[in-house]
Amino acid sequence: MSIAIAIDGPAGAGKSTIAKLVARRLGFTYVDTGAMYRAVALAVIQLGKDPLDKEEVIAVLPSISIGLTSDDKVFLNGKDVTAAIRTPKVTEFSSPVSAIPEVRTYCVARQREMANSIDVVMDGRDIGTNVLPQAQVKVFMVASAQTRAHRRYLELIAKGVKADEKEILDDINKRDYADSNRKYNPLRKAEDAIEIDTSKMTIAQVVDEVLNVYREKTKSV
Repeated sequence: MSIAIAIDGPAGAGKSTIAKLVARRLGFTYVDTGAMYRAVALAVIQLGKDPLDKEEVIAVLPSISIGLTSDDKVFLNGKDVTAAIRTPKVTEFSSPVSAIPEVRTYCVARQREMANSIDVVMDGRDIGTNVLPQAQVKVFMVASAQTRAHRRYLELIAKGVKADEKEILDDINKRDYADSNRKYNPLRKAEDAIEIDTSKMTIAQVVDEVLNVYREKTKSV
């Protein structure tokens, strides 16, 4: 029987970083849900369709096959597109494409298929409540908005990108409100999820805490 670890939480809580590290420690596959939506956008672009035309995007879905590997590679119809899905054009259209209900239904179905066949770690906003409500391990990662904004600020500065911490904080607060109040599958903690406040924790400490939750829930040593 495959095991699924669902990690949810607000923007900037460090979900992706932790999910990837936990997956590596356990030998699980990290399911990058965002990469899947990017792959759909890439497929639409490659086929010369309009990413802003809902009907054209939906028509492409039956011809798409998306695969993810344990070494974080993304495949579209058998071709490695790990780098291609990060291009500016794909980034520009991935959000409107992912907002289409039929696209979300398609990707969620693929995510569930993977979780039913292999051991996975998946992060997002509604993994434990909507995508994988049957996940054996559910974690809800939180951190204060100020902490998340400061972390993002330091990341950008380290990359040589000019940033304003107050603007970042404002963006995070807006994102939190939007995620928590969206009509479909809003951000919320699953009843059986374990909450971890990462505000004063190092990455290594958070990884260890998630692994402790995993061992407790699965009785693994």
